Amino acid sequence: MARGSTRPTSRDVAQAAGVSQAAVSLVLGDKWRGRVSEATAQRVRDAARDLGYRPNLAARNLRLGRTRTVLLVVPALTTEFFAGVYTGAARVAAEHGFGVVLYPSPEGIGPARDPFASAQAALDGVIASSMAADALSAIRGDQLPLVMLDSDPAGSLGAATVNLDIADGVRQVAEHLLGLGHRSFLHLAADVPSWTFEVRARELAERLGRVAGTEIRTARAPISIDGAQYAAEAALTVPGPRPTAVVCDDDKLAAGAYKAIRRLGLGVPSDVSVTGLDDLALATAIDPELTTVRLDAELFGERGMRALLAVLEGRTPEAGDIPVELVVRASTAPPPRL
Repeated sequence: MARGSTRPTSRDVAQAAGVSQAAVSLVLGDKWRGRVSEATAQRVRDAARDLGYRPNLAARNLRLGRTRTVLLVVPALTTEFFAGVYTGAARVAAEHGFGVVLYPSPEGIGPARDPFASAQAALDGVIASSMAADALSAIRGDQLPLVMLDSDPAGSLGAATVNLDIADGVRQVAEHLLGLGHRSFLHLAADVPSWTFEVRARELAERLGRVAGTEIRTARAPISIDGAQYAAEAALTVPGPRPTAVVCDDDKLAAGAYKAIRRLGLGVPSDVSVTGLDDLALATAIDPELTTVRLDAELFGERGMRALLAVLEGRTPEAGDIPVELVVRASTAPPPRL
């Protein structure tokens, strides 16, 4: 068939792949497992891609009673991390003929307006960050098949929960700083009521509390560089021994801590070591480059979408938290000698 002459059909894909139209339907409808081989499924996908074949989703959705649309609820669109989550979720969704619509709930503005007259009628399911969980009631998203991200599995609203291993990330930070000899810490904590930040505070206090002679104070700040600068500067100038390490819940908070430390005439890490959590592009844009915990945002989004697909199909989602990794850079060093 000459490309561009007519729109390719499932029969064209079947002929190109050397299979039946029924096999094409199974593969492109993601119902092939246990019915055709992986090699056959790949031949069908390759043929569809080469021909530029696109299934008639409107007709298929009418038959299935689905819109093949998923809502991703995030705190804000301006956050690099959640952009990665969307990218990963959208990639997996596209592989299965689904689309992803974003529902942002920007801090200080309140929940975005419901993008649908009736979410239940227009959506197949929802993936929601615990940081934006309040928005669920506005769209009745908690009454749909729901996967929660960064949420307490014991109290999650969702049919499934997908988490990064934040607790292990905090433990890696604590072990790194303790190994360098630090015993006086400032926890620059995100002033956000969210389970994921509760985990960070709890794990840090628990790990440091196991080592005799350690001290930890906490300062809360909004997730902004200016807010973090103000909070860190105030915390570093209270009477008493100055902390030699600042553990930040987020890379933006760490950037604010840098500014505070320098305003006080101190150096990073010569006087105060700083760590972050996220490994955003910001981590290597500041000087010195930031020691932080790398979170794979795209994999997080992928796992969230795969979990929702499993829920929709009556399968058990993949278990286990997503591993994280401490990336040691130049912002940490042994504490200064007094």
